[in-house]
Amino acid sequence: MNPLVRPRRDRVIAGVCSAVARRFDVSPTIVRVITVLAVLFAGLSLWAYVLLWIVIPKEE
Repeated sequence: MNPLVRPRRDRVIAGVCSAVARRFDVSPTIVRVITVLAVLFAGLSLWAYVLLWIVIPKEE
């Protein structure tokens, strides 16, 4: 498995969705769509996104 790090490229806002997509070897677009839907319908996922933005280190 790939390490969970935010990439310097292939990022839209903070690279959280790209990091998760790389970690689980799926398309970043799928993760982004799921994230947007979760924010719209659940609301709490926005806080999870911000928390992951803070916790996941940047790629060196």
